[in-house]
Amino acid sequence: MCRQRRVRTDRRPPRPRRPQRATSRESPSAGSPGTATGNAPHSHHSTEPASAARYRPDPAPGLRARLRSGPTTSPRARSAFRAARQETHLVNDTIDHWLDGKAWPGNGPRRSSVYDPATGAVTAEVRLADSADVDAAVASSRAAFDEWRSSSLSKRTSVMFELRRILSERRDEFARVISSQHGKVRSDAAGEVQRGLEVVEFACGIPQLLKGGYTEQASTEVDVYSIRQPVGVTVGITPFNFPAMVPLWMCPVAIACGNSFILKPSERDPGAALLLAQAWADAGLPDGVFNVLHGDAEAVNGLLTHPGVDAVSFVGSTPIAQHVYATGTAAGKRVQALGGAKNHMIVLPDADLEAAADAAVSAGFGSAGERCMAISVVVAVDPVGDDLVDAIAERTRAIRVGPGDDPVSEMGPVVTGAHRDRVRGYVDAGEADGVRVVVDGREVQVDGHPDGFWIGPTLLDGVQVGQSVYTDEIFGPVLCVVRAASYDEAVGLVRDNAYGNGVAIFTRDGGAARRFTFDVEAGMVGVNVPIPVPMAYYSFGGWGDSLFGDTHVHGPEGVHFYTRGKVVTERWADPSTRGPDLGFPTHN
Repeated sequence: MCRQRRVRTDRRPPRPRRPQRATSRESPSAGSPGTATGNAPHSHHSTEPASAARYRPDPAPGLRARLRSGPTTSPRARSAFRAARQETHLVNDTIDHWLDGKAWPGNGPRRSSVYDPATGAVTAEVRLADSADVDAAVASSRAAFDEWRSSSLSKRTSVMFELRRILSERRDEFARVISSQHGKVRSDAAGEVQRGLEVVEFACGIPQLLKGGYTEQASTEVDVYSIRQPVGVTVGITPFNFPAMVPLWMCPVAIACGNSFILKPSERDPGAALLLAQAWADAGLPDGVFNVLHGDAEAVNGLLTHPGVDAVSFVGSTPIAQHVYATGTAAGKRVQALGGAKNHMIVLPDADLEAAADAAVSAGFGSAGERCMAISVVVAVDPVGDDLVDAIAERTRAIRVGPGDDPVSEMGPVVTGAHRDRVRGYVDAGEADGVRVVVDGREVQVDGHPDGFWIGPTLLDGVQVGQSVYTDEIFGPVLCVVRAASYDEAVGLVRDNAYGNGVAIFTRDGGAARRFTFDVEAGMVGVNVPIPVPMAYYSFGGWGDSLFGDTHVHGPEGVHFYTRGKVVTERWADPSTRGPDLGFPTHN
């Protein structure tokens, strides 16, 4: 439980922590040559595990939004959770790579610390790959691809169904490891595993998804058909905020299509990657088809430029997405790079304000705001602003901040101490710019965890376009409220924003909602749904600076990304018609 916090609405001198706007999201994992060691911030991130189909407004008007499910538990149950925490922690352990179906230490001497964000303690070290490790991983994947691409669709689907069963059985194990290294609450961690499972289920239908077309007698005695074939060795570079879900956006589709796959997870929370590797092995996937390579910029840039890699998928911040796309395509690779976001939620005057407030709090503060589909900006269209801010503030103050393995916690810490300080710096900068701090989480403390990376949910009102809290992706539990005089002004804010990932509108007017879905420029749109993450059989991705490349991830576009089209034209001529013909083919 968090201690009582004082809501700060007065002005005060800013702290000397104003963030660097141009580089605050830079990550040593991809765009810089530095080594990712110690407690440095990490910019990789991804998306929200609550689907549009599952979102339900709170049925009791005025009841504060819940960020997790389940009743408050007894002290005995809470003690059991703490005991499980001790079993999960990999104290003094070294986390290896995964190569050819087993853990592999690699050749590189460098390592990076892995923290428990709730305690601030180092719980493990992860090995960081060097160029020789990259070569070994690519060679293994290339050898495995040559055999796997020839496997039958029946064989591939049998592996997918078995993987689905294993992941479902081990969901709690994944959730424990994710919570201990990322900091999110257990229910949120289990939710991301479930969303990843949905992509595995989609990949189980790969025989239907790979069906081509056939045209008989396209010309006299000529038939034409199309097929899709795997691209080869594929790579997934994934973020810290969804260490299970985002890899599962990529690897099931890639592998079901007949490719081999190298996962380069975030070095902040690498444990889930090895659990996933073991699950693939136990599902019967041949050795080398799925490899894991831990690392920072050296590993990332090595994979992006390696001649043995054919395609790269990335989810992370926009600056790193730009780097990944430019570097990979310059090296002749197929690249999809999903970047950052600044998602807006527009609330029209006719909206159900209780439901809108519940949605804003749930979507803004779940997983401590470390989601690329989090709502960062609420646009209140006159005259609902004051009432909406009051409703959001009431719910925000009631959020229970604590360790992810405590069943009563609704929001955990952020991933590193440096990232906590960065988020605080944005709030300081906003306050210095005249923004009203309605609920202040900068100094939140959690009993028994003085060294955790804590920052409480923070609500800012009166935010103006051009201020850093509005323009930059903060990636923390900070919700900004902007006032707009009309629907057109509100939609204009979304249109003028550089990002185009997700957007939502809350209204009771079907005509306004339909107009909004037509007008707005974003890749994913919610109507009375705050986090419109598509189901696995659709594709996920944004517009503008939220996407580099021309294909979204998973769903039909995922199948397209991980395959290449081929058209075959064949003739089996009647022997009586044989003979040379030097004329131009006319398809008669």
